[in-house]
Amino acid sequence: MIELLERLCTAKGVSGREESICRLIYDEMKQLSDTVSVDKNNNVIAQVGDIKKHNIMLDAHLDEIGFIVTYIDERGFLKVSSCGGMDMRVIPDTRFKVQTDNGEITAVSCCMPPHLSDGGEDKAPSADSIYLDTGLPAQKVKEIVSLGDIAAFDVSPAVLLNNRFSCCSADNRAGCAVLIRVAQLIKENPVKSGVTFAFTAQEETYGKGAVTAAYEINPDEAVCVDVSFAMQSGVSPSESGELDKGGMICISPVLSKAMNKKLTKLAKEKNIPYQYEVTGGVTGTNADKISVTRSGIPTAVISVPQRNMHTNAEIISVNDIENVSQLIYEYIRSCCKGE
Repeated sequence: MIELLERLCTAKGVSGREESICRLIYDEMKQLSDTVSVDKNNNVIAQVGDIKKHNIMLDAHLDEIGFIVTYIDERGFLKVSSCGGMDMRVIPDTRFKVQTDNGEITAVSCCMPPHLSDGGEDKAPSADSIYLDTGLPAQKVKEIVSLGDIAAFDVSPAVLLNNRFSCCSADNRAGCAVLIRVAQLIKENPVKSGVTFAFTAQEETYGKGAVTAAYEINPDEAVCVDVSFAMQSGVSPSESGELDKGGMICISPVLSKAMNKKLTKLAKEKNIPYQYEVTGGVTGTNADKISVTRSGIPTAVISVPQRNMHTNAEIISVNDIENVSQLIYEYIRSCCKGE
C-alpha cells in the first residue's frame, strides 16, 4: 500500500490536467477489471462483474489542487491563480513543477525576507501576490512557459512512524488507493454484483468529472470515497475524526440513510473500525452531484481521515485506507446476497 500511495501521490494531476495520473490509474486497473477506459473528461472508468443485474458505482476524484499561470511579468516571474482551495499559508518558499508543452520545469514560490517585511510576514499571502520563480530570464521563460500552464506541488512522499503517510496530494489519492484496493479484493475473491470504478476529474474546481461519469454509468447506487478532517492540534473533536479509527461514514440530508445503516451494520458484524461525521447540508464531495444525477442515485460517503488538508504535507493512516477498503468490499458482497 505504501508503494501504491507513493506512485499515486507523485503522479501530477492538477484539476483539468489529469493526464499523468489517468495513465497510472489506467495501468493499475487494467490488471484488476474486466474493462477500463479513459473518457473525454479524464475520468478513468473500470468495470467488474455483471452491471446489468446491479451496478454499484465507486467514486474517488483523482485530481489535486495547484496553480495555473495567468501572466509572465517583465522580469520572468510567473503570476498564478489557484486551481482549487490552496492553503495560502504554506505557499511561500514552496517548490512547484510547472507543466509545459516543453516538459516540466522547477519553480519556487517567491517570499519576502522577514528582514525586509513590514512585520506582517506571519499573515497568509493573498492569491494575487503569489509569483513563481523558475530562475530563468524573462525571454527564456516566455519561450518555455505559456499562459494556462499548470503548476503542481513538487514534494516527495514521506513514510512516518506508526504507519502514517505524508504527501501533497493524499487528497484524494487516498480515495484512489481505496478503490484500487477494493478491486484487488474482488480479484482475490470475486463477487456477483456489478461494480463500476469511477476515478473522476475536476472535483477540486467544479465536479465536472463526477457529473458526466454518473450520468453515463447510471448506477443503482453509489459510494464516494474522499478525505475529511482528522483531529490535530487546534481542531475540535466535534469537527473531525481520528486517524486509525477507520473510515468516516458521512450522515447528511443529501445521502442515503438506508446505505448508512447498512454500512454501520456491516462494520459492526465484521469488526471493521468506523466513525461518523455529520453535516447539516451538502457534503462538499462528489456525492452532492452524483446523488441528484438523472432521477436521483442513492449515495453514501466514506472518508479517510486526513490532517493538514490542502497543503503540501497532508497526513493519512495506511490502516484507515485498508479498513475503508474492507468495509466497501463487504458492502458489495452484501449486495450480491440481496441484502
